[in-house]
Amino acid sequence: MKKIVLVCVAGMSTSLLVSRMRDAAKADNYPCEINAYPIADASAVIPEADIVLLGPQVKYMTNKLKKEYSEKIIEAIDMRIYGMVDGKGALMQARQLMGE
Repeated sequence: MKKIVLVCVAGMSTSLLVSRMRDAAKADNYPCEINAYPIADASAVIPEADIVLLGPQVKYMTNKLKKEYSEKIIEAIDMRIYGMVDGKGALMQARQLMGE
């Protein structure tokens, strides 16, 4: 089971996106765990994640986190997908980044 982690400023703004991603995963019978966390918790949650998607508010942290966790897939969520709260699109982005 893949573990998908979304990171934003406080972990709150991505909660609706997480909910829609979970719905999309369920509809596709894709076994995964999807959760959102504040950037302050990054060091605790990134080591266990298969992929980390960053919200637009913390996109500036991408390079720093990639250096710290070079073995992890860490990317910013596509702005269009985030803005439209497109759970299916965000899940598809995560799966493509993981090579699925």
